[in-house]
Amino acid sequence: MLDMPNHPAPPLLADGPELTALRSLARAGRTEQRLATRARIVLRAIDGQSNHRIASEVKVAPMTVLLWRARFERDRLAGLRDAPRPGRARVYSRTDRDRVIALTLSAPPPGLSHWSSRRLAREVGMSTRTVQRIWREAGLQPHRTETFKWSTDPALEAKVRDVVGLYLAPPERAIVLSLDEKTQIQALDRTQPMLPLRPGQVERHTHDYTRNGTTSLFAALEVATGRVTNQARERHTAKDFLGFLRLVARTYPKGRVHVVLDNVSTHKTPEVQRWLRGHRRFRFHFTPTSASWMNQVETWFGVLTRQALRRSSFGNVKELITMIDAFTTQWNAGATPFVWVKTADEILAKAVRKHPATSDSRH
Repeated sequence: MLDMPNHPAPPLLADGPELTALRSLARAGRTEQRLATRARIVLRAIDGQSNHRIASEVKVAPMTVLLWRARFERDRLAGLRDAPRPGRARVYSRTDRDRVIALTLSAPPPGLSHWSSRRLAREVGMSTRTVQRIWREAGLQPHRTETFKWSTDPALEAKVRDVVGLYLAPPERAIVLSLDEKTQIQALDRTQPMLPLRPGQVERHTHDYTRNGTTSLFAALEVATGRVTNQARERHTAKDFLGFLRLVARTYPKGRVHVVLDNVSTHKTPEVQRWLRGHRRFRFHFTPTSASWMNQVETWFGVLTRQALRRSSFGNVKELITMIDAFTTQWNAGATPFVWVKTADEILAKAVRKHPATSDSRH
């Protein structure tokens, strides 16, 4: 009952351990707020405060105070917890679980690439939620897929240690450059003018476009500073690569220069080898095959694409190159290096895999 002016509700009674637990619940930062509020109500009731005053201080309805007073009197601390919700939880046996997992790992019906929870639920006679719960407990995600490619480079370990060594412990008084080319960048122009960003409306553009030519972008990222030297060329032949190397040599006219690059054939032609013999201060360090992700300039290419190219429109290749040059200028004005954190051992632990025929299959 609610308080009467001359007959306030009697104080609740609690022993020492209960008081300690209530105070802990009321002040703990990780306590669920509903539970903390209930503990504060009961503590005030133990102190003898009236129901109306408790409701005012805790900012709840008077009937809420009555509810949790009664629950505490009847069930003590356990009464402050939410009662189980009505309904019976779906129970499945170990056999049911194993059947769902086995089917999930087997080939789906013809015409499907993978099992869906609804399709599998119909197959085994369970609810969709039960199948999803089994998948969650077993760590199965049939709807997801990822790409991979193991490097088969016979010099994999040596190359990984060489490149990572340059990133983590570069030679003293030497320059380390990460160099690559981004080929066939298209000058795309939307078929209708873009509708710009405005309050309540995201930027919009047509899904179709016209192609107005392509360019190939050579770039060298200075690992220590993040600064980029770039050059756009019509093609990406060995001759174009040599032209960019000459620009790099003019940009860094003194000192040893270590260049990290991938294994494409244009980086290894006789003309390139002859240029290297004439420029002894330059040394090439090749990433392993199928491991171009180790080349830091690839990260910069991704930033360029997301921040400058993907959402822009270009009437011709000249406009495209102008955008790339403007982005590079802005980048260099506030350049910071990318921080390499993986050691060679950590990379090799994931990159080196036993052949399935020789790997140990015991559990």
